Amino acid sequence: MASSKTSSQSTDKYNYLYNGLPFEMPKLKAPAFPSNKVNIADFGVKGNGVDLCTDAFSKAIETLSRKGGGQLTVPCGVWFTGPIVLKNNINLHLEKGAIILFSPNVDLYPLVETVFEGLNTRRCQSPISGRNLTNVAITGEGAIDGNGDYWRPVKRQKVTESQWKEFTSRGGAFKREDYWFPSEKTLQGDKIADMNVPRNLKTEEEWQSVKNFLRPVMISLIECKNVYLQGVIFQNSPAWNLHPLMCENVIIEEVSVRNPAYAQNGDGLDLESCKNALIINSTFDVGDDGICLKSGKDEDGRRRARPCENVVVDNCTVFKGHGGFVVGSEMSGGVKNVSVTNCKFLGTDVGLRFKSCRGRGGVVENIFIKDISMMDIATDPLLFDLYYAGKSAVEVLEDGDENKPKKVVLPKVDETTPAFKNIHVKGLNCSNARRAMFFNGLPEQNIHGISIEDVFVTSKIGGEIAESDHIKLNNITIHPKEGPALLIRNCKEVTIKNLSGEIKRINTPE
Repeated sequence: MASSKTSSQSTDKYNYLYNGLPFEMPKLKAPAFPSNKVNIADFGVKGNGVDLCTDAFSKAIETLSRKGGGQLTVPCGVWFTGPIVLKNNINLHLEKGAIILFSPNVDLYPLVETVFEGLNTRRCQSPISGRNLTNVAITGEGAIDGNGDYWRPVKRQKVTESQWKEFTSRGGAFKREDYWFPSEKTLQGDKIADMNVPRNLKTEEEWQSVKNFLRPVMISLIECKNVYLQGVIFQNSPAWNLHPLMCENVIIEEVSVRNPAYAQNGDGLDLESCKNALIINSTFDVGDDGICLKSGKDEDGRRRARPCENVVVDNCTVFKGHGGFVVGSEMSGGVKNVSVTNCKFLGTDVGLRFKSCRGRGGVVENIFIKDISMMDIATDPLLFDLYYAGKSAVEVLEDGDENKPKKVVLPKVDETTPAFKNIHVKGLNCSNARRAMFFNGLPEQNIHGISIEDVFVTSKIGGEIAESDHIKLNNITIHPKEGPALLIRNCKEVTIKNLSGEIKRINTPE
């Protein structure tokens, strides 16, 4: 006889998120699971932080799977383990006081085929992973710790003196005197990688020689349907923290995602090529971007051709991080139909961060952002940067004559040219930023169709809008400590209503 299903959620729990939503998407609800339950403590292990529980987790999940699924309960204790692989209809549930602590022993994490930073590659197996699953959840009131300090390199300027002494006392290797790596293999991988991803390794021996460098994301869910992350603390990941990839129907609710501020590639959430997602009532305090939408990088992403679409972000808080809400830079498959409301960014480097560069391709469109509050933003509350880790146009000599001035040759607009358009921001308040805003578009394909309304910013310098067209600004108050409130450079069709302060235009029609 089939077991009954259990779900604590009413079907209309998230209805408020769809009121006035400016695009259509299906109403989501958390997946229901069979009523079967097993307890990890019943599989011959103790939560003492010492005994390795890898086999016990595997046996517990297999036991539930044979019954059609259910809840794997993790009680109070420190459950020390290697990688956990989820299966269909499994809810990994952490009770109060429960901690899942992953072993730093790299030998426990074999190399697997995966995607990292938008590229098809190999990495060490993630501490928690699942692929091609239906109905999968991590819930409860406990914490999951990836022991990332044993995986990540560290830059001296990002840590205290005592932290630096602690890291370097473990041995490891130095790229330079202020840049420490946990092992020689980690350093060797860094020497051959292109933006963290080795591209020319062929033999198994070559891959194994840099295995320690191939840090995994902590939670990897690939091509899963009906994903539910609720209530749990996710912290100290080896690389990115949460990485749903090519998933459908994702709910991330009331989670706390934490990484040290010095954690390199320590993103909070990277939602990549996913369809239908709610990210609500959650907090992020991390070493890189906080809430980030992606869809693959360059040719790999364009070939995949799966946008990140139908995403609602509401009532989230980001503390430290390179960006609060971020799109890119790996957005080659496109990002569309996104709503971000009622969020707070407290001390992030950038607030709303849109980034890409030549070569990416992809279209970012139909983004609606409303009621965002920020304070102590190190750079820009609102940033569109089409030169992220990219190159400027080429300068060549006219007719090859060294006696003639150089001219700028722009690339042709093609599938490799990124596009940002139809993006709307309303109700943004920021206290204390370096610059009020920055639009840095491409001359061959401008940032297009951006509307900004009801904004109040105090900053060191005013905003700058460059290489953009069809921009609408309404009811904008910028209080810079120096210079004009707004600099407009090489833009077309900029409409301004009710903007306080001086406006300076360069090569832009009135």
